[in-house]
Amino acid sequence: MNVSFIIRWLIASALVPACVSAQQPARDTLSLVRALSYPYPTNLVASARSTRIAWVFNQQGRRNIWTADAPDYRASQLTHYTADDGQELTELSVTADGNTISYVRGGDHDANWPEAVPPNPQSATVQPKVAIWAVATHGGDPHMLAEGDDPVVSPRGDRVVFTRAGQLWVVPIDGSSPAKQLFYARGANGSATWSPDGSRLAFVSDRGDHSLVGVYADDSTPVRWMAPSTSHDGSPQWSPDGKSIAFARTRGDGGAPEPMLKLVPNPWSIWTADAATGSAHVVWTSPATLRGSYPETDGEANLHWAAGDRLIFLADLDGWPHLYSIATSGGTPLLLTPGSFMTEFVAISPDRRTLVYAANSGADSNDVDRRHIFRVPVDRAELQSLTPGPGVEWSPTFTGDGQSIAFIAAGTATPPLPAIMPAAGGTPHSLGSELIAEFPSAQFVTPRKVVFKSADGTMVHGQLFERAGGSPPKSGIVFVHGGPPRQMLLGWHYMDYYSNAYAVNQYLASQGYVVLTVNYRLGIGYGHEFHHPAHAGPAGESEYQDVKAAGEYLRALAQVDPARIGIWGGSYGGLLTALALARNSDIFHTGVDLHGVHDWPVGMGMWETSSARRPYEQSDSKAAMEIAWQSSPVADIAKWKSPVLLIQGDDDRNVRFHQTVDLARRLEKHGVRYEELVLPDEIHGFLRHASWLTADSATTAWFRRELPTRGP
Repeated sequence: MNVSFIIRWLIASALVPACVSAQQPARDTLSLVRALSYPYPTNLVASARSTRIAWVFNQQGRRNIWTADAPDYRASQLTHYTADDGQELTELSVTADGNTISYVRGGDHDANWPEAVPPNPQSATVQPKVAIWAVATHGGDPHMLAEGDDPVVSPRGDRVVFTRAGQLWVVPIDGSSPAKQLFYARGANGSATWSPDGSRLAFVSDRGDHSLVGVYADDSTPVRWMAPSTSHDGSPQWSPDGKSIAFARTRGDGGAPEPMLKLVPNPWSIWTADAATGSAHVVWTSPATLRGSYPETDGEANLHWAAGDRLIFLADLDGWPHLYSIATSGGTPLLLTPGSFMTEFVAISPDRRTLVYAANSGADSNDVDRRHIFRVPVDRAELQSLTPGPGVEWSPTFTGDGQSIAFIAAGTATPPLPAIMPAAGGTPHSLGSELIAEFPSAQFVTPRKVVFKSADGTMVHGQLFERAGGSPPKSGIVFVHGGPPRQMLLGWHYMDYYSNAYAVNQYLASQGYVVLTVNYRLGIGYGHEFHHPAHAGPAGESEYQDVKAAGEYLRALAQVDPARIGIWGGSYGGLLTALALARNSDIFHTGVDLHGVHDWPVGMGMWETSSARRPYEQSDSKAAMEIAWQSSPVADIAKWKSPVLLIQGDDDRNVRFHQTVDLARRLEKHGVRYEELVLPDEIHGFLRHASWLTADSATTAWFRRELPTRGP
């Protein structure tokens, strides 16, 4: 393996920030550093009763809490963390009076599996902590309340309940006394939800093969369990009067093994229980069909207790993730959001009469690849579009007085910012726009929607990035998202991971590449069947047809050199990048694989769940393991000819680092040229801005070397 190239750009990238601060690049060019210089807002929340809102801005790794309040909603910074130290700020909550914000600092809140030790991406010599903090909204330094996670502030605003080691703890929000365990319950306890008056707590106790919803009242009263069963119960929601609890129920683990090579329904139901006695009745049961399966999009069941004794939930019953309303007494659910689009980021108004949500819907045919904010009453399908146009908007929430809606908005060139608008509709007001005053928006291109056909006839959406000018033929690059339940958009993304990719693709376009992002099947935004295709993933990788079709689409463009096509992607996109290089080195000349899965049976732990465990009840596990192997990039290593750059953090908690170690050894044995960039102590979605800059610099430098193009 040639490491000299990696060493050279590592040295160069380490010097980039200093050089930039001394002398900015010319304003008519787009540097990678400037493309990645945007602040990114997350965790937008609102007080339950006051008009205050809060969010986190990540400014090149410096994460801080910002806030705004009526009447002018002027953004102001509350915390003043100054280092790119990789310590997340998450789980924001604003007290009902708007005077205090609690939050979590540290950890990895997007991990697939828990680790006892928090991530340490800075390789600091002092072990980081995951801790709950509080800060006053009218000034003052934050104070640490306790080590723990998942804080929920009481409606009274006086204390915070949180999780630690599978138990629920409580601490005064002013830190006036140490935290203490609130009560003991067997299992891993979480999903704490205060009753409306703050006197009781509903929670979920995960017992492994089943889970229970419980209610804690006080130390002298035993925990009351809501209709305990062999099922998995979750998403507890209190009624406005605090007398009842609604929850979602899915099947407990067990039974005969399900087929691994066939899609099977995952039915579910909605229940309500008397909070005092635990007696319960079923309100609604899904059909035992694929479309009736428990939803897997943002918020999953999205269960809300609405006004008029109605329950709100999300389901794919008509082939799209839509909102439904049903009386707590039962009956036929009312479809609130009819149409060929999906709903995400659902919130309910303080009076529980109105819902706001984001959807890929609108008057423009391009809106299928955007998100806009809508509102709808809880008892009838009267949809109102609040943010039409060419932008992308997400994460809506009502202010505590119900008069305004806060959300995050972006364009094709304007980076995401919080915004606020009247709840009835009107002109949004951006918050924090001074932070992007120097951002090189003018150098960004407007991506355009393209649709092409896969080998089996599936219609596939993508976004094409190309800067005018330059001498053809140009080089083409396919970008493959991860997840896989994701959708790349015609603008900045609502996940910071993919906003980073958006900025990199913009930079590649500025360098003369024609870039195509492909929304392959398994992704969201195009209906239930597209999201849940047959023979996908380890059951046959049917989605790879769409990636191959994207490469063929680029090759067919008149301005693109068909012999100069590259590919890159991360996570599941890394898997598909590796698969493309292994199966079709004739199409994909080179690629960059970030933390991809390369061996399905090992990555899924299928060896441990094989027929050897239960030889008398094999199901189709033996055939499934064989197909999973055939669906893996390493199965086609003998055909892999194209050079590749491998990138991964070695504390990855979503994809085992061994997946990259194993692939490197196989490539080496077969004489495939590769280079590697290992980021010690980094996780899957890199926590430090410096890590992203290093990885993105390596990616773009790799393409400049391996896939030269004629710039604009």
